[in-house]
Amino acid sequence: MLMPEVEVGAPSVEDAAPAVRLVSAADDLSGAPADKLAAQVALRIEAEIIRRGWPVGEVLGSEQNLREEYGVSRSVLREAVRLVEHHQVARMRRGPNGGLFVCAPDAVPATRALVIYLEYIGLSVEDLMHARLLLEPLAASIAADLIEENGIERLRALLVEEGERRDEPGIYSQDVLHVLLGELSGNPALELFIDVLTRMTTRYAHTTRRVSKDEAAQGKRSSRERHVAIVEAVIAGDGGRAASAMAEHLEETTAWLLAHRIKRVGRPTTARTEVADGPGAKLAEVIASRIHDEIARRGWPIGHVLGSETDLLARYGISRAVLREAVRLLEYHSVARMRRGPGGGLVVAEPEPDASIDTMALYLDYRAVGPQHLQIVREAVELGTLERVIARREDPDVALRLDAAIDRTDEATAPGRTGADHFHTELADLSGNPVLGLFLRILTELWSRHTANTASPAPGPDAADAVVAIHRRILDALLEGDGGVARHRMRRHLEALTAWYH
Repeated sequence: MLMPEVEVGAPSVEDAAPAVRLVSAADDLSGAPADKLAAQVALRIEAEIIRRGWPVGEVLGSEQNLREEYGVSRSVLREAVRLVEHHQVARMRRGPNGGLFVCAPDAVPATRALVIYLEYIGLSVEDLMHARLLLEPLAASIAADLIEENGIERLRALLVEEGERRDEPGIYSQDVLHVLLGELSGNPALELFIDVLTRMTTRYAHTTRRVSKDEAAQGKRSSRERHVAIVEAVIAGDGGRAASAMAEHLEETTAWLLAHRIKRVGRPTTARTEVADGPGAKLAEVIASRIHDEIARRGWPIGHVLGSETDLLARYGISRAVLREAVRLLEYHSVARMRRGPGGGLVVAEPEPDASIDTMALYLDYRAVGPQHLQIVREAVELGTLERVIARREDPDVALRLDAAIDRTDEATAPGRTGADHFHTELADLSGNPVLGLFLRILTELWSRHTANTASPAPGPDAADAVVAIHRRILDALLEGDGGVARHRMRRHLEALTAWYH
């Protein structure tokens, strides 16, 4: 949901765009198919957790209590609980004193799935590094402004550790520094997105052509020199120098990747992803991750049968219950689907990112992303997309698609949601950088889930007209090639939007 721009001060109640509402306790869930009903119940459970402010350890109710509260069957509730557990926002504990307990979510499974989705759609090196150049110099600059003694100690220790490592070739031997700077920025969204981008870069680095020992050593020396320069600038509190050093490092990284990439025909196969076998990981999640990896290694052959249920039980040495739960997770991410009957089995599907977007949005809400966090990251992403669309403004498709998106502002995109985001998502699509589009979707999902389940003032009747007006002003500047004015208007618009995030 997007709010109108205001020229002076914070937006008034009358200026607010129509509020987004997710599934609430008042919604009638009767008549929905079982799988959709389970998804809606999962949304309601998650909404209740957000409304309560993420009370980790608190019990939401026993299975019987929850069945009565939501008016659903045991099978529907258990499927809803599986979805909630996969989002890692709550866990069902069986036995006396059991029930559905709120837990601290972990973004790792969704991050891994999103990385493989980006790989599947063919994210280019250029688009990947464009996103990194938008976010990582920003993180380095903010980290320099906020650096404290503990952060200095961690950065210096990391440099020592890098110097002691001799077994990782090339300039990608260490991505830990980049993620740490995201963490030291104090912005959970920035940290999460940098994590996704560095994981993706590592996967690309492992598929480049082999380099000589001398070339690998030179690459490592160059990377370490850049890291030292970045760290010293951050420790000195020089945000401008830190951002500049980071940008130079990423540009060098881009050149190395482009110079060493292997031209392939068809979808590339990549290195194995991290297996979800950390502390507390369920066996079904581990198996789902391994099947996921196998599909990626095969180049994602859509329609290929990986094996029958019997074959898979023997291959992984697990029970039928564990396999079926793993399959549910794969189906939830559209990675694979179980086809029953003769000639059936686990069939490779075309993946989609919706489940990962939901999980990441919930994780960021748990991490208490505030208005300023949201504004900083969204501004970087949106201005990055705007810059690319301005460069292709002569393409007639640009004006046609953005005009159509503005005309759809009043259109409901889903129950309780408006079409105010069409303009922004269309800009992201026109930019041609899919990772920026995904990051924008995570941020807007975060906004929707949070504002729908916390107290917000009612919007005024003219809100939609105000949103249309500012979108048209941004479009006018874009088509005129006036990048400065287009960026100014977008920035002011986003300031008004984030002022309403409570």
